[in-house]
Amino acid sequence: MVKSRFTFGHSNDFVMTNSLIQKYNVPGPRYTSYPTVPYWNELDFTYELWLDTLKKSFIESNTSEGISLYIHLPFCESMCTFCGCNKRITKNHEVENPYIKAVLKEWNLYCDVLDERPNIKEIHLGGGTPTFFSSEHLEVLINGIFAKANKASDYEFSFEGHPNNTTREHLQKLYDLGFRRVSFGVQDYSEKVQKAIHRIQPFLNVAKVTLWAREIGYTSIGHDIIFGLPFQEKEDVIDTIEKTKSLQPDRLAFYSYAHVPWIKGNGQRGFNDEDIPKDDKKRELYEIGKELLYENDYHEIGMDHFALTTDSLFHSFEVGKLHRNFMGYSSSKTQLMIGLGVSSISDSWYSFAQNVKTIEEYYQLLDTNTIPVFRGHLLTEEDLIIRRHILNLMCQFETSWTNPKNYFKEIPEIVIQLKEMEKDGLIDFIPNGMRVTEAGKPFVRNICMAFDLLLKRKAPDTALFSMTV
Repeated sequence: MVKSRFTFGHSNDFVMTNSLIQKYNVPGPRYTSYPTVPYWNELDFTYELWLDTLKKSFIESNTSEGISLYIHLPFCESMCTFCGCNKRITKNHEVENPYIKAVLKEWNLYCDVLDERPNIKEIHLGGGTPTFFSSEHLEVLINGIFAKANKASDYEFSFEGHPNNTTREHLQKLYDLGFRRVSFGVQDYSEKVQKAIHRIQPFLNVAKVTLWAREIGYTSIGHDIIFGLPFQEKEDVIDTIEKTKSLQPDRLAFYSYAHVPWIKGNGQRGFNDEDIPKDDKKRELYEIGKELLYENDYHEIGMDHFALTTDSLFHSFEVGKLHRNFMGYSSSKTQLMIGLGVSSISDSWYSFAQNVKTIEEYYQLLDTNTIPVFRGHLLTEEDLIIRRHILNLMCQFETSWTNPKNYFKEIPEIVIQLKEMEKDGLIDFIPNGMRVTEAGKPFVRNICMAFDLLLKRKAPDTALFSMTV
């Protein structure tokens, strides 16, 4: 069975899949939010209105469910050429202390405008490279956060670790501070691929940190794997997933490389366009990888994510509580998420707000006791309805407009547009709703685009998004 999947290039199924790839492989958002950032209405957004929606959401949800924090730690010692994140490349670790102090000052400014002590349900440390920072500085950061906050009873703290510089001390210290989930960026174990993306990390390094985390007591260990990287062949994907199988991470992100070289500072210029697998070849990498994951008892959870049945992400998916935001997929939902650090995005449910993107601007605004927000978006009633549908599709692979609060006047038009996807076997209609089929799961971004009224009303004139397939 596996062999036939690896050589399926001559079957009718493959021909059909290939034609669908050619049909639906268009630029499209990844929908970590709706509206997507390029469609924010920045003209109607003000700093004062952001604080108003922040306080409203906090009052509504702090006691009942708590809040989430995303903390962006932007420093990396070297540039990975697959990465589109906001980062600062340096080997100077003297930058750690000033940055931690700045983040804590930002947090204190937020606490000053809130009416009561925050209950923190989720913390996620992202980057950059969070483990660029010493365990001592990370301890100062987390203790500083809780100097003005409480832990919710069912809190869940997570961080991203680089296999090359995550020490046992990092893992132990963060565990002692309440962290139980860690994700390691693997990408691919092929040396030629690693050289192209400037991310050399032997399997031994990944194995070491994974086993350390398990020994210490982490309950959810994740690995990130990317398909569609430069020079990547199907044998590379097979080898990477076979090695991953031997380590048995609790969850996996298996996602498409987003080639967006036009974005300033992302480093995606270390290889040529012709070095990147495209269309049918790229999709074959995905299908092979997905089949191997299935055979190793990983279940598809939302878009590009897989988990063992023992992981909290799987449990949340099963009971309909999976959530997606700027931090990615989460096993629990909070109405309010505050983003701390340079370029971080906050979400009050009613509005989005993004911090300035350079460290220099970030420090300057904090020196004036100003929360360093520079743009955002106030969600309209239409935005909120469409946001619910896109979240449903991303998290549960289905949505419904039976409830009047989920209905909007363009629904009949969207249903007509989705008929083509129904004909292609990507969706099934149900009474006053629809669900994504197994064949449609790789195309869920395209399905969400059918609901994206802002994208339909104004197609971008320039490259904004990576390809959907």
